[in-house]
Amino acid sequence: MFNNKFQKIKEIIIIVLENSSMSTEVEISPESFLREELGLDSLALAELAVRVEDEYGVDVFEDGLVNSVSEILNKIRYF
Repeated sequence: MFNNKFQKIKEIIIIVLENSSMSTEVEISPESFLREELGLDSLALAELAVRVEDEYGVDVFEDGLVNSVSEILNKIRYF
């Protein structure tokens, strides 16, 4: 289950990177930081939030900023 969700989140992040004209040749792991390592800016983070909410029905930024892939996975773990 975790692996499936992680793979889906990776796919979403790659789509967001492509839409932001950023390199998709990045290593994405659960420990990856969204801004510092993957280079997502505020617009890309907003798109990421919308895509994750569309997929899982969870607003991952509801309680504030999310900094890493693992934080997203923790928020969607029950969905």
